[in-house]
Amino acid sequence: MIPVRQVEGRAFPLGRKNVDTDMIIAAEHLKTVSRHGLGRFAFQALRADPGNVFDDPAYAGAPILIAGDNFGCGSSREHAVWALADMGIKAVIAPGFSDIFSSNAFKNGLVTVVLGQAEVDRLLAWAAKHEIRIDLEIMTVLCHGEAFAFDLDPFRRECLMEGRDEIALTLLHVDAIEAYERRIGV
Repeated sequence: MIPVRQVEGRAFPLGRKNVDTDMIIAAEHLKTVSRHGLGRFAFQALRADPGNVFDDPAYAGAPILIAGDNFGCGSSREHAVWALADMGIKAVIAPGFSDIFSSNAFKNGLVTVVLGQAEVDRLLAWAAKHEIRIDLEIMTVLCHGEAFAFDLDPFRRECLMEGRDEIALTLLHVDAIEAYERRIGV
C-alpha cells in the first residue's frame, strides 16, 4: 500500500446521498480479481447522463470525490474501492460512509473523510473553482482559505500514513513468527 499523508487537487462534486456499491460499479464487472481497468466502469449509470461530473474535463484526474451521506452503502464490494482507485481517486469526503465501504477503503489505502453536511456543502460549492487538500498529519481539509478538522481512528491514520496494509502489519512481526515456527518445528 502506498503511504498517504496528503491528498491534494480537484474534487469531483458528486454530492449524492446513498450512493451504493452497485452505482459505483455494477455487478456485471465483478468477475475479475484484478484491480486494474475497473475505473472505466465506475459510475457507468451516471456517466450515461450527458453533462455528468465524471466526464467533465474540468475534473479530469481529480484525486478527491465529494459525496453525500451514506456513501458506499449496499453490498460488500471491494471492487467498488478498486474502481475508485483505478479512476485515480485517493480520498472521498462525505457526511458518512457505510461501515463495510469504510473498512474496504481503509484496507485498500483509500482515505475516507467524514465532515458535517454544512462543510460538505461548502466544499461542493468550492470544488468548481478551487483545489482541496486533505492533510492526514494535521487531520484537516483545507480549501479556499478555510480549514475543516476531521477525526480518523488513530490506528487507521497511522496505517494510511505509513502505507501498511494487513500483510505489512503482519510482516512487522516476522521475527516473532519465525521464532514461533522454529519452536514448534514448522
